[in-house]
Amino acid sequence: MDIVVKGRNVEVPDHYREHVAGKLRKMERYDHKLIRFDVELFHERNPRQSDYCQRVEITCISRGPVVRAEACSKDFYSALDLAVAKLETRLRKAADRRRVHRGRRTPISVAAATASSVDVAPALATRTTPSTDAASEPAAVAVATAPESEEAWSGVDEGPGRIVRVKEHPADPITVDDALFQMELVGHDFYLFQDKETGKPSVVYRRRGYDYGLIRLA
Repeated sequence: MDIVVKGRNVEVPDHYREHVAGKLRKMERYDHKLIRFDVELFHERNPRQSDYCQRVEITCISRGPVVRAEACSKDFYSALDLAVAKLETRLRKAADRRRVHRGRRTPISVAAATASSVDVAPALATRTTPSTDAASEPAAVAVATAPESEEAWSGVDEGPGRIVRVKEHPADPITVDDALFQMELVGHDFYLFQDKETGKPSVVYRRRGYDYGLIRLA
């Protein structure tokens, strides 16, 4: 299992890399088929954000769904602890789901449990600014739902009101239930996918409380 630690405009000392590796190696107990952990460190230079100026993002690559977690704090050590705690919770959920699919128990699917709260819309309108009701609608379409890489991103001229990043990624058709599950694993508020049952491009997103929404292109 590889552990890659890099900083965006941040120098990463060797002792911190060893600290990260020691924590992430413990995650193998949830998935023995882990391939790689990508860890990125970011520093917010705005002095008003001093309590949350250090951000750690962890992406877990395995033979199953991608699992991600991120956290901010006043230093990289506490940010790492918070991110690892989130990651461990999501890896445990993925491990539990694998046991479910092996026939140990058969719970109600997420799609069935949330069927009464799912909204179907005829089209998806992209936004360049957050919605006034951010808790009930997806914020933007150009957020990745697969592991990010420098090769996958292509920059567009930056400026107010412009698209600044575009990403394309391959995706096998999946069910609504699997899309909801993978959205939870990466910690996003919405997830773009190809619906296996209808063949339509679709988006599931988080609404208030424990409700979800579903948008399909007609």
